Amino acid sequence: MSAPQDPNTPAFTHTTVLLHETVDAVLTRPDGLYVDGTFGRGGHSRLLLQKLGPAGRLVAIDRDPEAITAATSGDTRVSDPRFSICHAPFAAMREELTRLGVPQVDGVMLDLGVSSPQIDNPARGFSFRFSGPLDMRMDTTRGESAADFLARADERQIAEVIRNYGEERFAAQIAKALVARRTGGSPVRTTDELSKVVAGAVKTREPGQDPATRTFQALRIHVNAELEELEQGLNAALRLLAPGGRLAVISFHSLEDRIVKNFIGAHSKEVYDRRAPFAAPKPLALKALARIKPSETEVRANGRSRSAILRVAERTEAPLPEEPGR
Repeated sequence: MSAPQDPNTPAFTHTTVLLHETVDAVLTRPDGLYVDGTFGRGGHSRLLLQKLGPAGRLVAIDRDPEAITAATSGDTRVSDPRFSICHAPFAAMREELTRLGVPQVDGVMLDLGVSSPQIDNPARGFSFRFSGPLDMRMDTTRGESAADFLARADERQIAEVIRNYGEERFAAQIAKALVARRTGGSPVRTTDELSKVVAGAVKTREPGQDPATRTFQALRIHVNAELEELEQGLNAALRLLAPGGRLAVISFHSLEDRIVKNFIGAHSKEVYDRRAPFAAPKPLALKALARIKPSETEVRANGRSRSAILRVAERTEAPLPEEPGR
């Protein structure tokens, strides 16, 4: 992620979080095949390509059309024959890799959440710091915008989203204020309008935190189905990894990290059969390797890295259970 810049500047910069830690964690075979499920502006991909051997290969995935453009055109184009990119959510990585004729990979990287170019572009509607349309879609070619959701959802639905995905204790008050404004003929359509409604409904807030922070996070997660995609993407990655392959996931808030932590834990902790207490434990598919936080130096240079957590796990030789319906 990167520091904020002038919103009138057309080029939006990106400073990759936990860059070397992630690439070093996932790279086990220089001539292996790897997946970057969240290309963004390609920080992790570009460094991994530098370290890959001549026979190595990297398939990147991103659902943001602007990320695809950055990877395939202009000065930011990745002109490496070992590289290809797919426009898709990372939850669809198995389908994309199957289409490319790839049954297994040696590593999967996921850098979750919203990227700095998305945050810093007012037209995307991700930030309360800039005035712009209340869109928040990572894939602007499909789906419902945040404004559209707020225009149709009832008070209970809005409150549940803000409470569940923003962990906002004033969710009910915010939802009531949003619906009241809509009923009065002025539905919220911009980031400024949403910020003002939230500021009027939130009575107290932690020092240094904008009252709208949790609401913006909640709507973004809901609009993009981020937690559902994460659960599906982790399962897809596990099914793709060859024995010895690595999974490296960077999360930025507790909702994401809890899912990643629980997923790795569920597939890495030894299970004993209580009916046979002296039998060997059942082998599981993952081995948890590391939990890594940014260094103090990185946090000072890039404040947005402060909340990042990188979790790393390795695929074992244990077979996976059959999937229902396959």
